[in-house]
Amino acid sequence: HTMARVSALARLGALAAPARWGLGRALSSAVAFEATGTRNVAIVAHVDHGKTTLVDRLLRNCEHLGSGADGLDERAMDSNAQERERGITIMSKVTSIIWRGVRVNIVDTPGHADFGAEVERVLGMVDSVVLLVDATEGVMAQTKFVLRKAIGRGLRPLVVLNKSDRDSARHDEVTNEIFDVMVSMGANDEQLDFPIMYASGKQGWALDTGPDDPAWAARESAGMAPLLDRLLAHCPPPAADYTSPFAMVVTMMAHDAFVGRLLTGRVVQGTLRVNDSLVALAADGSQVEAARATALFIAQALQRVATPVVQAGDIVTVAGLGLATVGQTVCAPELGKPLLAPQIDPPTVSMTILPNSGPLSGKDPKGKHLTSQKIKSRIYAEALSNVSVSHKPCKTDSDGIDVYGRGAMQLGVLVENMRREGFEVCISPPRVVTMEDPDGSGKRLEPFEDVWIEVDDDHSGGVIDKLTARKGEIQSINSALGRTMISIVAPARSMFGFRSGFFSDTRGTGVLTTSFREWRPWAGLVTAQRKGALISTASGTTSSYALAGIEPRGVLFIGTGEEVYTGQILGEANTENDIEVNPCKRKELTNFRTTASEEMVRLVPPKTFALEELIAYVESDELLEVTPTLVRLRKVELDSKKRTSSAKKKDKGGPYW
Repeated sequence: HTMARVSALARLGALAAPARWGLGRALSSAVAFEATGTRNVAIVAHVDHGKTTLVDRLLRNCEHLGSGADGLDERAMDSNAQERERGITIMSKVTSIIWRGVRVNIVDTPGHADFGAEVERVLGMVDSVVLLVDATEGVMAQTKFVLRKAIGRGLRPLVVLNKSDRDSARHDEVTNEIFDVMVSMGANDEQLDFPIMYASGKQGWALDTGPDDPAWAARESAGMAPLLDRLLAHCPPPAADYTSPFAMVVTMMAHDAFVGRLLTGRVVQGTLRVNDSLVALAADGSQVEAARATALFIAQALQRVATPVVQAGDIVTVAGLGLATVGQTVCAPELGKPLLAPQIDPPTVSMTILPNSGPLSGKDPKGKHLTSQKIKSRIYAEALSNVSVSHKPCKTDSDGIDVYGRGAMQLGVLVENMRREGFEVCISPPRVVTMEDPDGSGKRLEPFEDVWIEVDDDHSGGVIDKLTARKGEIQSINSALGRTMISIVAPARSMFGFRSGFFSDTRGTGVLTTSFREWRPWAGLVTAQRKGALISTASGTTSSYALAGIEPRGVLFIGTGEEVYTGQILGEANTENDIEVNPCKRKELTNFRTTASEEMVRLVPPKTFALEELIAYVESDELLEVTPTLVRLRKVELDSKKRTSSAKKKDKGGPYW
């Protein structure tokens, strides 16, 4: 039976086109290349510092691809549709290359702070990290986060100053910044003695000498060989314990239509062969299931390659278990106790997801899943594979479910995936997660973030004023070449809704990044996030005549000919209070002639938002209605009289959420 499944796998791989890594990555019939050793390394960096581009270049240098390396797409590791659209890495992925006879397993990690849990959970699989830092921008918020996690696990980084080809590169200054940050984090002497490489992932070269060396003139001909050689020398081989019973902690989970659930992790000890008996153990030691290993795979470039045996130190994918999930231990039956899973920082943001209760619910032609049962099942499935997402029953509405994550972007990615799958949902505004002080004082703690901002000098004053009004504490201000770099520590909740206004204030030239810093005592009331709303008092189709009359009263989010309903938010008012308007009013027809200039109406194009911007924009008495084709803002209470009554209730201390 097992041989029949392996044979079918081979046929499946032979028919499948080469696929990128992802939840639907193809199972290949290619033969695993022999290697005389193993290295496990993660590439970590701040967002947009070039991790995925660097991995592309390393793949093109691997010895087992040969001429096939020329056919690799740009950013080949970003296989998820949203990753390619947004230009960021969302999920950690594993690949491997053969260099000088050694198999190098490389883990590509996200750089955005909202997906920091992806970095935390994979650091347990590796023995070293490549810390990629932009040679111009230097150490930024997420650089500190990933570096802190690596140092905490005792990993010794290999520093790569990427984008060193730029004239604005600050090699010496950035090196000093990295050293100072590591000292402040308590790095030991061995970690502080880090090697430095100078590279350009885009141009495909790396050197271990700086611009002052004569070899710098011929840097473009060096290729990535110097980096790979340094990686083999710097990264220690995995500790090999082949005699103990097999054990590994599940770090990633995927699914294949034929072999079922695929569990990926690093083999901590022992050896496993196809058809060996396995058990899955929960964190408390209870047995989740017992099964057999029906197939084993290792990563090889952009494919999963079947292998008959794996051993300690390998990063492998196991098929055959149907219930085990991320964080649990898969091991031989005689082991009896689970391994220690990596600790993940707690979530900092939550929101409530409800079934779509609006008047237009079920009318979207692409809508498939509308019930609370379907929505909750989808959230349960997400929490199984994504360790940074958790959930609890909603206390205010039995049809809803409270979802917890690390930021508005992470929750936005989840909702966007649900939207593309045909779900219709309503989303509450995000809320920060609070906790009691562990010292027993009973103080209420909230998450604070490091906020790093770069703006033109002309815009710095306004940005600083807005952030200090939101309880932000300025850490440093530096100015050079007409740009101002500002470092601020602020409550996470104060950043809700700030991003969209920030880009408007800076005319799209500002750069804003955030990263979780620590838990601090509650900072008190934060000033109002935005102005009032333009609320529809009628249901129907919008007319240009009506919108022309509404336009002077605020900024519109909708255009002509769109279907709206009573209680829907049409835009942002110019005042602090909500304004009720009729967007469906038509011009009365008369027998009098009129000029063409009177009939022509010119409207300003409506303002558009990304989904995560809208999630952060929503106020406490509003909902975000998300369907496969449209996203609408609405009030919780659609009726104007009930809305007034609810507002009085809220003033007396009864919140909506």
